[in-house]
Amino acid sequence: MYQDLEHKVAVITGGSKGIGAAIAKRFGREKMAVVINYNSDAAGAQEVVTQVKAAGGQALAIQADVATEAGIQALVTAAVTHFSDLDVWINNAGMENQAPTHELTLKDWQRVLDVNLTGTFLGAKAAINYFLEHKKTGNIINMSSVHEQIPWPTFAHYAASKGGTKLFTESIAMEYAKDHIRVNAIGPGAIETPINAQKFAEEKQLQETLAMIPAKRLGQPEDVAAAAAWLASKESSYVTGITLFVDGGMTLYPAFQGGKG
Repeated sequence: MYQDLEHKVAVITGGSKGIGAAIAKRFGREKMAVVINYNSDAAGAQEVVTQVKAAGGQALAIQADVATEAGIQALVTAAVTHFSDLDVWINNAGMENQAPTHELTLKDWQRVLDVNLTGTFLGAKAAINYFLEHKKTGNIINMSSVHEQIPWPTFAHYAASKGGTKLFTESIAMEYAKDHIRVNAIGPGAIETPINAQKFAEEKQLQETLAMIPAKRLGQPEDVAAAAAWLASKESSYVTGITLFVDGGMTLYPAFQGGKG
C-alpha cells in the first residue's frame, strides 16, 4: 500500500507474538526487511520470520533483552549487518502484571518500568544515534496504551510506564524534528492478542470490556499494524509527537454514551 516503505529496514522489539507479530507481517506485505526481536519465544519469532518472507519481505529473528544497552545494540548490529541499514524502529516490547499498589513489590515495579519505559528509551536512543550519524530521515514508533490517559488501578506500574512513554515520545519528537526524525506513539485499547485470550474467554469479562468500547468490538492486532504502517510511511510525513489511539473510542469516556451523566 505504501510504496515508499519497500526495501526499508525496520526493527520491531517484542515481535514474536500479538501486536509486534502483526506489525512485522504487515511490514512484510510492504516488502520491507524486518528484524524481529524476541526475549524467550524463539519458535514464535521464527514463525513470524516465515510469515514475513511469505508476504514478500525479508526477516530474521534476534534474541535480546531490550532493557539492556547490549540487547539493543545487538538489534542495531543485526539490522546493519544483514540488511545494510536502519529506517524504522518500533519499540513494541512490553509487559504487565496485576497487583494492589500497597502489595506491589519493588522487583515487579522495576521490571515493568525496565521493559516498558527504559527499553523504549534505549531503543529510541540507539535509533536516533544511527539516524544522526547517517543523516537519515528516521522514524520511531513507541507502543503506548490507552492507559497513558486512562487510570488503571492495580496496574499502577504499567500505567506509570505508559504515561512516561507519552511524554518521552513528545519530548524527543520536539527535540529531533529539526533533524527530520519523526517520533510517534500508538495507544492500543482492548486488542485480541494471545496475552488477553484467557481474559476475553470469560463472557463476563468480555461483556464488561465491550461496555467500555463505543465501537462494541475488540480490536485486532492488524488494526494496530495498519496504524504503524501509516506512521512509518511518507503519508504521515507531517505527523510527529502524537499518540494515535487505536481503541474503538475507549478514550472517549464511554460511560457518558447516550447522554448519561
